[in-house]
Amino acid sequence: MNDFVVALGLVLVIEGMIYALFPNGVRRMADEIPKIPDSTLRVFGLAAICIGFFVVWMMRG
Repeated sequence: MNDFVVALGLVLVIEGMIYALFPNGVRRMADEIPKIPDSTLRVFGLAAICIGFFVVWMMRG
């Protein structure tokens, strides 16, 4: 459970940095997301899950 809380904290730090450093880029990206087909978003989401799972699996053994 401790690792999960640490991971959640790191996600918040990284997301906060993106919003703080690139607010205009985040706004532009938010405007473009509705134009992307659901299937493309789904594929990228599944790819992110697989990559994240692989990284955790490699680091935690």
